[in-house]
Amino acid sequence: MTYVIGQPCVDVMDRACVDECPVDCIYEGGRSLYIHPDECVDCGACEPVCPVEAIYYEDDLPAELAPYLADNDLFFSATLDGRDAPLGSPGGATKLGPLGVDTPLVAGLPPQAS
Repeated sequence: MTYVIGQPCVDVMDRACVDECPVDCIYEGGRSLYIHPDECVDCGACEPVCPVEAIYYEDDLPAELAPYLADNDLFFSATLDGRDAPLGSPGGATKLGPLGVDTPLVAGLPPQAS
């Protein structure tokens, strides 16, 4: 099980969750943040600090955000625009910094009002 970041994060990326995460498993794409499903330890520290309520435990994900479960995994398991290979499990987001790419689901969304 893991935590998932959904659509409310798109174009907001407040990063309070990044600061709170004790295992550095929240990676920055171009328009959204993504939680690595294998690096997340399910501590839940990220969820209450999200100002836009974009983070949910996998079992609590609202139906309208259900596509974001597979989408978060896809960010790490697929070759996305600008990357030569899947990201895999690099063992921490800080050393990579902002990656500047998103999944097709996020990239295809219209700009979100802030």
